[in-house]
Amino acid sequence: MAVGDELVELVDERDVVVEVVTRAEMRRRGSDGRHRAVYVAVVTSAGELVVHQRAPWKDILPSWWDVCFGGVLGVGEAWDAAAVRELSEEAGIDAQPVLLGAGLWDAPGAAISARVYRVDHDGPFTCPDGEVVALDRVPLADVAGWLSAHDVCPDSVDLVLPRLLPPPPSDEDGGGPQAQPAAGDPGHGG
Repeated sequence: MAVGDELVELVDERDVVVEVVTRAEMRRRGSDGRHRAVYVAVVTSAGELVVHQRAPWKDILPSWWDVCFGGVLGVGEAWDAAAVRELSEEAGIDAQPVLLGAGLWDAPGAAISARVYRVDHDGPFTCPDGEVVALDRVPLADVAGWLSAHDVCPDSVDLVLPRLLPPPPSDEDGGGPQAQPAAGDPGHGG
């Protein structure tokens, strides 16, 4: 089955299924096609975030970098099962992620109901499905600097990093404002 023919569930803001459509139709609807997606951050025992570059053939944000593995849930798929599946498909690891939280993400052209997970794992990362073309490891303390030098999927940045990293120092703490990714980029949600 072609990727665009896969069936996905559209949901409302309460995460209630309202319709089943093809993935291509979900993408066509943009922000009117809210769908479920999992995001799984992988952190090594050395305190490094495993980041990866998406394949150039991806339908959303091709060749962009991402701070997590993940994707769209299939019809009837459980959240935890989707997180395990995405780790296996994209990273090539067998692990049981821990739920960090849930949230909604909206931007022009995209609407996502998300669950964010973390797994601690040192690899090896074989990336068997071809969706990942490059990997890197970034010390958690250096993620902000790494973000400023790469095009990174904005939904992952917004959903994952606040749940994974300590909050940045406020202006009152002498930390100053933090750099943010450009708004308006559609999220990948898989």
